[in-house]
Amino acid sequence: MLKTFLKGAMLATSLTMAGGVFASVAQAQTYNRGNDTDPTTLDHQKTSTVAEGHIMRDLQEGLVAFGPKAEIVPGAAESWEISEDGLVYTFKLREDGKWSNGEPVTAEDFVFTFQRIQDPATAAPYANMHYIIKNAEKLNKGEVDKAELGVKAIDERTLEITLNEPTPYFLGLLTHQTGLPVNKKSVEEHGEAFSRPGNLVSNGAFMLESFVPNDKIVLKKNPHYHAADEVKLETVNIIPFEDRAACLRRFEAGEIHTCSDLAAEQMDYMKQNLGDQVRIAPYLGTYYLPVKGKEGSPLKDKRVRRALSLVIDRDFLAKDIWRDTMLPGYSMVPPGIDNYNDPVFLEFKEDDLLDREDEAKRLLEEAGIKEGELTVELRYNTSENHKNTMTAVGDMFKNIGVNATYVEMEGTGYFNYMKNDGAFDISRAGWIGDYSDPQNFLFLFETDNLGFNYPRWSNAEYDKLMAEAAKETDLAARSKILAQAETILLDEEPAIPVLYYASGSLVSNKVSGWEDNLQNAHRARYISIAE
Repeated sequence: MLKTFLKGAMLATSLTMAGGVFASVAQAQTYNRGNDTDPTTLDHQKTSTVAEGHIMRDLQEGLVAFGPKAEIVPGAAESWEISEDGLVYTFKLREDGKWSNGEPVTAEDFVFTFQRIQDPATAAPYANMHYIIKNAEKLNKGEVDKAELGVKAIDERTLEITLNEPTPYFLGLLTHQTGLPVNKKSVEEHGEAFSRPGNLVSNGAFMLESFVPNDKIVLKKNPHYHAADEVKLETVNIIPFEDRAACLRRFEAGEIHTCSDLAAEQMDYMKQNLGDQVRIAPYLGTYYLPVKGKEGSPLKDKRVRRALSLVIDRDFLAKDIWRDTMLPGYSMVPPGIDNYNDPVFLEFKEDDLLDREDEAKRLLEEAGIKEGELTVELRYNTSENHKNTMTAVGDMFKNIGVNATYVEMEGTGYFNYMKNDGAFDISRAGWIGDYSDPQNFLFLFETDNLGFNYPRWSNAEYDKLMAEAAKETDLAARSKILAQAETILLDEEPAIPVLYYASGSLVSNKVSGWEDNLQNAHRARYISIAE
């Protein structure tokens, strides 16, 4: 017997009616969208940041997609079936699904897509996210031929994906940019240059018109999109703003319709002067500090890492630095996530800060570190919010006799530096859930996750528990296993959790179709602008 999910005319109808998003358009509309930073690439299989995800969701559409409230809706697939054992997903592609060049989107395009992300030559940082697909890991490690991957084209419009084990979050995973298709003909013709303007072929609501780094990315409406008659915007200009205050200034001048982040130090001003155009909503993410250090560094001692973690005043960071746009964080997995009945937190969560400082000094003494003897480098990517956070953390370290220096890097190279095993003591990182499941936060620190395990931490018991959880089909039992893994992570603290995210955005009163949601996903496909 099959569990069947039909294309849902009712679902499409409800979206059509919501908020009048798809009313007819009297004139062409342009949406000026502020984004956190420029993408490092428009090859979405090589992307990894939230800022890149914002762009990719407008250019490409996966088998399933986010609706206005980040609910899962049909995308390139109009329906799907799941086998009773939860291992086989069969997707039926839309008959009217087309690429921006007018050619049909086929099952073979998706086969090529899933094979390409596992091809070692692609060097996709997120390849391991798809290891739940049969033989994906083996293909990525060069152990099997691409034909062995559990993704098959049954016919031109029917795609079958076979998993290694039942995966409760698989459909949610497919909304991530790694699940978006690439056009096989374009890649084969242009190679690495396929993602450049003029070469990029997309199946989403928009096409790539131009990309001028540090200026803007211009998207144009895709006339071949299956729901093109429902898309109001003709042009989307995506403008990078690493300086959040600069986005605010242009927002107030009426030049920008939305800003993707807020300058925390200006929060009081924005709330007073911009009213309900300031949008703050719960967000599925954790702000944390990876700890690495050179070989032989005191930072390799977990007592030292715990001492540093103990003295971080998370309440101060949330309230005074981030102006209540963040929450104090004491775990890697944020509260409220799905499929996690047994959450764990740092054991000192409820302890008095002064008592924590005393314990930190004791641990440093036990580790043989005298007051003033240890200096740590704090590294962060360009942003006033991050600069202020790391400066405050450095001041907190002084309370236990630890000195700090600071290194700022531009956002486009910052994360590549950490992914490529760059040297650092303590850096700043944030992780926004790609899907609502604890695995998506805990997998970051598996030994072989070189793309995101910034501290290069390795723990055999942790890896073993993560492997056990991947095979456990009982959600309650799986939750307990994942909690055991997080307990090890919080005990070792190769990454120090400090805050939980909330999304902060500026949204002009001229904008319709923007719905606050846990994923902070706002596809331009649903946006309209009142002139």
